[in-house]
Amino acid sequence: MTDRFALHPDNRWFALVVLCVGFLMIVLDSTIVNVALPSIQTDLELSSGGLAWVINAYLIAFGGLLLLAGRVGDLIGRRQVFLAGLALFTFASLLCGLAMEPWQLIAARFLQGVGGALSSAVILGMIVTMFPAGREQAKAIAVFSFVGSAGASLGLLLGGVLTQLLSWHWIFIVNVPIGVAAFVLASRLLAREKGLGLRAGADVPGAVLVTGALMLGVYTIVDAESWALGAVAVALLAAFVVRQATAERPLLRLGLLKSRDVAGANVVQMVAVAGMLGMSFLAVLYLQRVLGYDAFATGVSFLPISLAIGVLSLGFSARLIMRFGARIVLLPALAAMAAGLWMLGQAGVDGQYWVDVLPALLLMGVGAGLVIPALMTLAMSGVAPEDSGFASGLVNTTQQVGGAFGIAILASVAANETGGATDPAALVAGYSAAFELAAGLAVAALVLAAVVLRRRPAVVAEAEESRVAVTA
Repeated sequence: MTDRFALHPDNRWFALVVLCVGFLMIVLDSTIVNVALPSIQTDLELSSGGLAWVINAYLIAFGGLLLLAGRVGDLIGRRQVFLAGLALFTFASLLCGLAMEPWQLIAARFLQGVGGALSSAVILGMIVTMFPAGREQAKAIAVFSFVGSAGASLGLLLGGVLTQLLSWHWIFIVNVPIGVAAFVLASRLLAREKGLGLRAGADVPGAVLVTGALMLGVYTIVDAESWALGAVAVALLAAFVVRQATAERPLLRLGLLKSRDVAGANVVQMVAVAGMLGMSFLAVLYLQRVLGYDAFATGVSFLPISLAIGVLSLGFSARLIMRFGARIVLLPALAAMAAGLWMLGQAGVDGQYWVDVLPALLLMGVGAGLVIPALMTLAMSGVAPEDSGFASGLVNTTQQVGGAFGIAILASVAANETGGATDPAALVAGYSAAFELAAGLAVAALVLAAVVLRRRPAVVAEAEESRVAVTA
């Protein structure tokens, strides 16, 4: 049986801050590289294909190992896995910053993905264990959601500043002191816990099958020409499901996925994040290649979306979820995201930031500030403590796979629409088609959420909020 985090109530919030700092470092690194790619390509003399692997090497390791990392956390202790991942990520960041050859950077990025998967896969599980239920859990998940959503936008700003003022090496080196400080504080603040033990679920064949399936699946997404490997990934995933249904000590208890809220929230998140992160990638290109923004100006342009996410995530999402229920909050938030994405699709060659871009970013910030906390609340609802690590890893996996899928599909749509032309009119035609497809993905997520997720009457939410207030 897994011990709970036996922390003094005051220390739990300090521990949450440390967990979020570690998570922020990982989230920043997923986008901080984007604005530095031109500098990296010039400095290391990378081809376009080689440059793509600076991103892909990280995505394949990160997305492929999340589920396994989450389950390992359940078995040997989430604290131990978090610290190991944080240490590896920090060390790999130093290697990235010191890289002088393309292969060195790509190999170090793969190691970063491994470390990021180990640490981020177990964070949400630790949070729901430290804050078991009620208003405190809603607030804690809101803080975690804010870090995940706003951190991606802040990465663009920080990447632009460091690249322009110093060099691209510093977007990685800056992780080192942050990682060391987070490791020391986490070692002191996170209570030691006893995992279930390897005998409780050390399904090695299942681990090999699911990790291979996810790595090949992510590779297929980021390299659209590898559909044969995609078929292999599907076959491995099917073999994993069969294995889990028959294994004496399965890696995944399939009953966990019978919950409509758990399974539905993960599917909705995958679709919604595909539109959101695909937008972020293409909006950067629109600002730089059409409107002529430099790296710093591009980063600053995304500040409003970070602020909107912060205000909604930290100020209102927990109260709204407790008052109305996560599903009721989720539906209009997805509609706001869809509207913002559609507005971006209408921006033209002579578009203006204040008229065409800013309102769209604010709508998407409002949407994301409510969507992510609501989905995470639903995805972790009713999950037993011994499965919280796996559930946490599943949430992160669907988020990463959705993001990789969105970037690959939307970038492909934009490229096909332009037909290889690089003039502003052709670029805008491609970006507009991709933004409108992203809006369609948000609408699809809205429909799925309305159909699949369970209703919860407001009176139930009010009763739960009153009960929490009385017992607090």
